[in-house]
Amino acid sequence: MKHFKNNLPLAILVFCLSFPMFSQNISTKEIKRLQELAQQVTIIRDNWGIAHVYGKTDADAVFGMLYAQCEDDFKRVETNYIEKLGRLSEIKGQSVLYNDLEIKLLIDTEEAKADYKKATPWLKKLLNSYADGINFYLNNHPEVKPALLTHFEPWYPLLWTDGSIGAISTADLSTGELKAFYSGNTDKVAYIEREKDVQTGSNGFAISPSKTASGNAILYINPHTTFYFRPEIQISSEEGLNAYGAVTWGQFFIYQGFNENCGWMHTSSNVDVADIYAEKIVTKNGKLFYEYDKKLVPIIEKKITINYLENGKLIPKTFKTYFTNNGPIMAKRDGKWISLKSNNRSMNSLVQSWVRTKSKGFDDYKKAMDLKANTSNNTVYADNKGNIAYWHGNFIPIRDKNLNWSKVVDGSTSATQWKGLHPVSETVHLYNPTNGWLQNCNSTPYSAAGINSPKKENYLPYMAPDGESFRGLNAVRLLSQGNNYTLDKVIADGYDTKLTAFEFLIPALVASFEKNISKENPLYKELAEPIALLKNWDYYTNENSTATTLAIEWAYKLDPIIQKVYVEEGELDQVQNTQNFAKNASPDQLIPQLQIVVNELKTKFGTWQIPWGEINRFQRLSGDITLVYNDAFESIPIGYGPALWGSLPAYKSNYQKGSKKRYGFNGNSFVCAVEFGPKIKAKSLLAGGNSSDPKSKHFYDQAEMYRKGQFKDVLFYKDDVQKNAEKTYHPGE
Repeated sequence: MKHFKNNLPLAILVFCLSFPMFSQNISTKEIKRLQELAQQVTIIRDNWGIAHVYGKTDADAVFGMLYAQCEDDFKRVETNYIEKLGRLSEIKGQSVLYNDLEIKLLIDTEEAKADYKKATPWLKKLLNSYADGINFYLNNHPEVKPALLTHFEPWYPLLWTDGSIGAISTADLSTGELKAFYSGNTDKVAYIEREKDVQTGSNGFAISPSKTASGNAILYINPHTTFYFRPEIQISSEEGLNAYGAVTWGQFFIYQGFNENCGWMHTSSNVDVADIYAEKIVTKNGKLFYEYDKKLVPIIEKKITINYLENGKLIPKTFKTYFTNNGPIMAKRDGKWISLKSNNRSMNSLVQSWVRTKSKGFDDYKKAMDLKANTSNNTVYADNKGNIAYWHGNFIPIRDKNLNWSKVVDGSTSATQWKGLHPVSETVHLYNPTNGWLQNCNSTPYSAAGINSPKKENYLPYMAPDGESFRGLNAVRLLSQGNNYTLDKVIADGYDTKLTAFEFLIPALVASFEKNISKENPLYKELAEPIALLKNWDYYTNENSTATTLAIEWAYKLDPIIQKVYVEEGELDQVQNTQNFAKNASPDQLIPQLQIVVNELKTKFGTWQIPWGEINRFQRLSGDITLVYNDAFESIPIGYGPALWGSLPAYKSNYQKGSKKRYGFNGNSFVCAVEFGPKIKAKSLLAGGNSSDPKSKHFYDQAEMYRKGQFKDVLFYKDDVQKNAEKTYHPGE
């Protein structure tokens, strides 16, 4: 999406600095209210362009936080809510029509509005300040042209109550199945689906005082997301708020971060939080019914109209949609209508997202967890009293333990209904393990603390269907050996680039080659040197490693089963699949794939001996949401590899149309290590920079640091912020 700004004459710009121009139809009284509110807020931009927002009240801080977010990247703030409103088709056209339909089926705007009306006074103040902050920004920046949303409503945050990049839960239902059902077209080629496995995962480590040099707990925060999905920010108030970390664009709570008492890191969870039901549909007297406990119940029908852009005009398309007591009908399988039961937004979830940021310690944080409203996250925790903790999921419905809930279940009986939520005490969790460390890398909780991990036999299968990951293996190896941790040592472990998967795959390749390819075979001469290089490789990625290039390019051409990370109940995990593949693969499944890689590299570069950093690049040319990459423009080498194969620092890159090089788009973005002593000590790093404006020096000022894994000191205390201030102002100035 392009973002255009008009160039205003200098005289008008000077006028605007003193007397903001208001582009919206807002009354003089409302303008005065917002201006007075802005005077209660101070924003200090530090030498990295990071906003430190100070307000008298929590609501003031939220106002300033959203204003600052809009300054940094209004496009992403707006786009996130266009998506959650189910209105992407109005700017992107018919290709995302069924994505919008899916959102409208799963996130009810009327329910969000009703929640806003009944919200407690403190929450309503925050919601109002959210809208005020954005609307005040738009009124003060008439040169900013929204793609669609010219006015933000205070109930919008109740559409998106969890900050996760993958917060929408659909079980294993696809947008393609939804289109097939509601279009009557079973052609599954033409539809647009959410890209699968975009998330390379996230890493969270918590180290107890027994394992640190200072005797203070340390938390390592390492989400893996699409680049620029979250900025870095601090929000403080005189009502006890002082949180620092990553905020998802357009939300008013710190999603992954810390306050002076404790810190929280979220990793994406595979806990079963949404289920699919086969419905028994009956037509009677021309009307639709579904069977439930041997009674016929009328199907709920709702008309949903979505406008899509075509040739500069909005075209309305109306869908007749269907609901049962389980939820919306989303697909048809084996002749049966399939409904989805889920919890994709709730006021409790938003409440939990906020109150945890003000936790004064372990007891407070456990009270936040007792809301049982977080549907998409695992949590790694540490605090200033030396506690470390791990929770695997949070919102977990109670179900019949005799059924496999990863499969379609019978929707016609009350026996398959959820029976409330499991209390946190029944879910997979771990407090202060004696080994002194915890980790989760989107992996099974049953290796979270090595031999001190929770035991699988003590929990129901749907509570933790997650398998092991190669990052999990790598993290356990490192943390099991570690002692006397400092911030720098935690960061060093977090930047371990070992591709653990190749400990299985490379020996299988070498053995197959040596056993089956004779020296007389022309293939021997072609591949002997690459094979020898891989045989002697230590499995660590770096910029100058040719073996890294060969291995990663080769692995992507192997059986896709070894790339399957998220698994359902009873399935083999990625590590098991890879081990089985390596053990049983035939020469035809291993050797020709390497030959293809060697030939492709020769064709592109004239030689197969290409160091990883030569083709694995970081490039940021614009602030657009959909980035374009180009070999002809400046880029920098990156030595990190894909988290898929075990690298703890994640860097997922792809070839672009017409490019010889790979360009990163997903992985390490905001990374932070924090020590909870008498005073907070923390270091952080952000992909590229905190601003989306290419003209800003903070658009690209962390790029070289990102390449080298060099962290900056976090400025947490106001005295330090003021000493390093670039700009201090009230919103609107």
